[in-house]
Amino acid sequence: MKRILLHILFWTVYLLQDSIMQFTWTVAPLPRISDAERMRLAIIAATVVAIPKAIFSYFVIYFIFPQALKYPGRRWQLAALTTVVLAVLILIHRYINYYLVGPVIYGGAIRSIPVLNLAYLLLTVMDFGFVSGFAFTFKLLRMQLTGKEREKALVQDKLQTELKFLRNQTNPHFLFNTLNNIYALARKRSEKTPEMILKLSKLLRFMLYESGKGSICIAEEIRIIEDYLELQKLRFNERLRIHFHKQADEEGTRLAPLLLLPFVENAFKHGVSETRFNSFVNIDLRLENNVLYFVISNNTDEGQMQPEQIGLGNVRRQLELMYQDYQLQVTNAAQVFTVNLTINLLSHAKI
Repeated sequence: MKRILLHILFWTVYLLQDSIMQFTWTVAPLPRISDAERMRLAIIAATVVAIPKAIFSYFVIYFIFPQALKYPGRRWQLAALTTVVLAVLILIHRYINYYLVGPVIYGGAIRSIPVLNLAYLLLTVMDFGFVSGFAFTFKLLRMQLTGKEREKALVQDKLQTELKFLRNQTNPHFLFNTLNNIYALARKRSEKTPEMILKLSKLLRFMLYESGKGSICIAEEIRIIEDYLELQKLRFNERLRIHFHKQADEEGTRLAPLLLLPFVENAFKHGVSETRFNSFVNIDLRLENNVLYFVISNNTDEGQMQPEQIGLGNVRRQLELMYQDYQLQVTNAAQVFTVNLTINLLSHAKI
């Protein structure tokens, strides 16, 4: 429907300018006719003589051009065919002017120029070239715009697929780690096992029904981190000190789901789980004016936790896909591993 409207608009504009030219040329030959009547006759005449031009324009756009793209070796044959069709349509155009426009539409008040008059034949060729050239140019522009939209859609589909793949890698990773924790408690016949399973079910419910969304409230992300920390407290008992400070000026602010949890998970998997004494995890989460500040630190054995070995590549790639304004700094110094993340949540990209 949009394409039809564009075609109607193009020919309406062309016929309007051609009618105005006809109206101007007929002022002297038709002095006794009112302007309204002369304009009506000009519109009729412009419409009639535009028929061969429209036929040639659509012939070039929808037959010659696609054939030239599909069969590059046949361009000379197509050029010859175009020349023949152009010559035939020019003759038809000249016959319409000679036998219909002057004698019939204008009632013989305008002198008809002979069909094979060389000067008018050249003017007709220029007229055909003008119309078909503009039509062809608009066709190319529309193809270019359509191609860019298609390319943009393909890029978005690729990014969405990549993002889903990254999240699907992260979620099973988290699940398997937690199941291993429950398994360890079950072997010890710990009374904490049922409570841990219950908390895991809450986390699974969140991952199944919420993590697929484009964004969630910051309050939901905080709640999922708290549930995960409770699971770890059940596992490590007094051996682990956890400090989680959170402050959000607007808890309804939205961010990508499960974006912060992988950092917390890595602090336990590659930090706490590998240390023997005085393990700690400190988390500071602040939200101020739509800017998220997230700092997490944990103790490690000397040289144990290397930034390139802790599996944060997926999260880094998710950040690249989802946010245009962010900073991620990972440091390992003096047996303390720290992740410092700052995100401008207003820079969320539309994928």
